[in-house]
Amino acid sequence: MPDVRLYLITPPLVAAELDAFAPRFALALQGGDVASALVRTPNGAEGDLKRLVARLLEIAAVRDAALLVERDPRLAARLGADGVNVEGAEAVADAVASFKGQRIVGAGGLRSRDDAMSAAEAGADYVMFGEPERKGAPPPLDATCERVRWWAEIFETPCVAYAARLEDVAPLAAAGADFIALGNAVWDAAEPAAAVAEAMKRAGRVGA
Repeated sequence: MPDVRLYLITPPLVAAELDAFAPRFALALQGGDVASALVRTPNGAEGDLKRLVARLLEIAAVRDAALLVERDPRLAARLGADGVNVEGAEAVADAVASFKGQRIVGAGGLRSRDDAMSAAEAGADYVMFGEPERKGAPPPLDATCERVRWWAEIFETPCVAYAARLEDVAPLAAAGADFIALGNAVWDAAEPAAAVAEAMKRAGRVGA
């Protein structure tokens, strides 16, 4: 089984928070093998993405991590992001057609097995399970592990599993996730790099 890698999800950011967040983002990327990071903004703050992506893309590039944005593939391309995370098979198909294989297309917001299969059939580069809704809590860990196990046993499209806590990393990795997504478990930590390093350890990547 290939080594599990990490996928960071930023808190919903506005441009005014960039100077404070950017150093924490850089530290987090230093903590371990982070494959990708998803930049999120609050509803109505999409106009801040240009500044956010420009700054965070520079930081991510140093660590060879892909930087993705939410929802809008055309905006992702215009800003030079490495890809987009969208919801629904139709949005996946649109993004795949827009990118023509040049950028990453991820699928989140998958509330059923059928949703996940449809997204993969539409050409998603990965499917994500267990992430919280914008104003909600993540599903129970057991439910996410069950979904990951089902996917890993049957499908080849990589799977990202969201860990609400560092304690969730090991069971999600054991279930067969290719990537572990982390949000508040990193950003609420006193030392983001230490939190990422601990996630790597719990995923079985000691010394990575």
